[in-house]
Amino acid sequence: MKPILPFQTIGILGGGQLGRMLAMVARRSGYRVHVLTPKEDVPASPFANQITVAPDDDLQAWQQFAETVDVVTFEFENLPAEAVRRMAGLVCVRPGPEVLETCQNRILEKSFLSQCGIALTDFAAIRCADDIGPAWQQLNAPSVLKTAGGGYDGKGQTVVHSLAELNHAWHQFGSQPCTLEKRVDLACEVSVIVARDVRGDVVTWGPIRNQHARHILDVSSCPANLDLRLEQEARAMATAIATRFDLVGLICVEFFITQSGEILVNEIAPRPHNSGHLTIEAFSCSQFEQQLRTVCGLPVAPAIQIRPAAMVNLLGDVWSGGEPDWNRLAEIPSCYLHLYDKSDPRPGRKMGHLTVCADSSDSAAEIARTARGWLERTADAVAMERSG
Repeated sequence: MKPILPFQTIGILGGGQLGRMLAMVARRSGYRVHVLTPKEDVPASPFANQITVAPDDDLQAWQQFAETVDVVTFEFENLPAEAVRRMAGLVCVRPGPEVLETCQNRILEKSFLSQCGIALTDFAAIRCADDIGPAWQQLNAPSVLKTAGGGYDGKGQTVVHSLAELNHAWHQFGSQPCTLEKRVDLACEVSVIVARDVRGDVVTWGPIRNQHARHILDVSSCPANLDLRLEQEARAMATAIATRFDLVGLICVEFFITQSGEILVNEIAPRPHNSGHLTIEAFSCSQFEQQLRTVCGLPVAPAIQIRPAAMVNLLGDVWSGGEPDWNRLAEIPSCYLHLYDKSDPRPGRKMGHLTVCADSSDSAAEIARTARGWLERTADAVAMERSG
């Protein structure tokens, strides 16, 4: 297949903030962008040449979309696998549908990793009620029950401490296929993002250290300040996974690092990742630029870190006291604001992010947290402004 070049059309499945940032890079580079989304007024809309709004089961709309683009990629993995597979018969889809199908189902994903000889948390598959007892016997307490598909940001998972709790939780999840995973003695969580091109050349970002709050990514920082052995091992494992997939595109591999120094794969995202947003300012080539290059059949570019950096998510909670105090950000050098053009800033909803570059990743993280705190207006401050 010939490379996809400027003025040709990139098709993006999904119109959220990841699709928005990819579309921004694509338009800047001279490409046309067509977005297929089940919702109107999505974050990617301002940067798309064309939007098709259609539900996931509208196969005719999916086919018509495929006929208008030169290559397809996606910005989230909760897509109908069969529809994506059919689309791949009409137009090149990168990463391929096999990667998508594996990564959107925890049972398939963990089975794939086991077959690759990749270290991961002990797990048992629960497909029906008869699997519950043996799974509990295998792992025992405490364990984490996770739905095999559809979960994100802590949704579709819960800690269980007894067989009775496991039974109850499985039924609460609708008796759907799940994995039961042994809870690890966690030291930290990190991610490595991998881009692989059609020639098999690879670049990586990270490891990136990730901290969560309420099961949602809160702060990411890079360098992760890990032992050199762990850094090399994480990059090697992520690269091995991309190679085994015969990946063309981008994946993010999330890792648990235990108190004893083990590094275990938690899960794989076959797309750009929230933890990689800091690559926009902190690296010579961002995850979105590499996504564009690889899906278009172009060679990967060097991804060299320019400065230590940290990113904090801006959730809807930041708006709880009213419109954030954006003026305060002007006081912080090397602070970059990204807003996703979403209405309705609900608590827990990702509305944007801040990236800060500094002399160290720890310093950048501290400054980024402080900056986010400055944005949050208290009800008393808003009332004083109105009275003044």
